[in-house]
Amino acid sequence: MVCVSLIAYSIDKFFGEFSFIKHPIINIGEMIQFFEDKFYKNSVSRGFLLVLFVLSIVGLASFSISLYLAELNIVVNIIITSIIASMFLAHKMLHDSVKNILHVEDKREAISMLVSRDTKDMSDSDVYKAGIETYAENLSDGVIAPLFYLSIFGLVGIVIYKAVNTMDSMVGYKNERYEKYGKIAAKLDDILNYIPSRITAVLIMLLNKQKKIFSFYKDAKEHDSPNAGHPITAMALALEVKLGGDTSYFGKIKKKAFFGDGREDIRREDVAKALEMRKNIDIFILVFLSISCAVILI
Repeated sequence: MVCVSLIAYSIDKFFGEFSFIKHPIINIGEMIQFFEDKFYKNSVSRGFLLVLFVLSIVGLASFSISLYLAELNIVVNIIITSIIASMFLAHKMLHDSVKNILHVEDKREAISMLVSRDTKDMSDSDVYKAGIETYAENLSDGVIAPLFYLSIFGLVGIVIYKAVNTMDSMVGYKNERYEKYGKIAAKLDDILNYIPSRITAVLIMLLNKQKKIFSFYKDAKEHDSPNAGHPITAMALALEVKLGGDTSYFGKIKKKAFFGDGREDIRREDVAKALEMRKNIDIFILVFLSISCAVILI
């Protein structure tokens, strides 16, 4: 599956989203919403049924597709599997979405499409900080993690991972409606992201020539999430800025730790520098997957 990962990543890099077809993540989101509309109850057991419902359907569907493709010519199998898998990778879309805040008149409206925090009264520095944090965190969730599960478990692995990640993004909130209902989905997402988030952080540190590769851990462990703090702190250290800090959600200020030990004033050029990392990340991943694929084929 490493060769499939190589082709899938290349497709995402050069083509990004296929706008002419309905994205499978939208279908998964509609499935989650359907269950909530029909069977919602703020209980852990009902949330467990949601996870069981969604993963049973996407798991069976992806497994069935994999079995069907396995009956085809191996080259055709690899090409079709790679095309499908590429739709669950999102580096190009992530990069372009964050980059957009640098080129639009209303930065607050643009960033509001990417984050759940309140954006109305944000300063430019706040907007830029949110953009960098979004890029760092989703570099794990939208790129490294799905690639990790694709390489190990194939199409079924990447589809199930993205289904869990989508459930977490829709119901994994600690609020009155989802505190219990989304608990299983959130915990499962934490488990699946444990290794990829740390791989992402180490990758950021290595590619930015940071001497103390694991120095991100000290601040990262202060994050509410057991995973998100790692790539965010690594990015802060690479950019020599301080991310995190108190943030407004749904009209209430949430106390948050700081990540990194640089300046707090985040500038436009910091966002640009973070986005420039995509080049080195792409090169590293493509070279690593190319070598791995070649070794398997020899």
